[in-house]
Amino acid sequence: MKIPIQTKDAPAAIGTYSQAVRAGDTVYVSGQIGFDPESMQLVEGIDAQIHRVFKNLEAIAKASGLGLDRAVRMTVYLTDLGHFAKVNEAMAQYVGQPYPSRAAIGVASLPRGALVEIDCILYAG
Repeated sequence: MKIPIQTKDAPAAIGTYSQAVRAGDTVYVSGQIGFDPESMQLVEGIDAQIHRVFKNLEAIAKASGLGLDRAVRMTVYLTDLGHFAKVNEAMAQYVGQPYPSRAAIGVASLPRGALVEIDCILYAG
């Protein structure tokens, strides 16, 4: 059974997807970009976007009854892999050890001109 997760504390979906979906003990959180949930506008600059992405992920995790400490997998998409160290620095503020497994992928572009997108999988078991 799939249960959609939705919160007003993270940006509304801008397409045909859910903010997250719970299936059993696993929550699959859709990729988040640096949208402010109130204005639905992209925050400016890579540092602000990275932090906004983690805040959005955190809000969705909370809406599912979990926290980012339950993340077992994250995928980071960056338009400039030179910002990878900034992601690591920010991630340490939102996710504690043991850290989830992770991949970082350089991409040509992201929705709405975002500089970073991150999705994650949370485990409730």
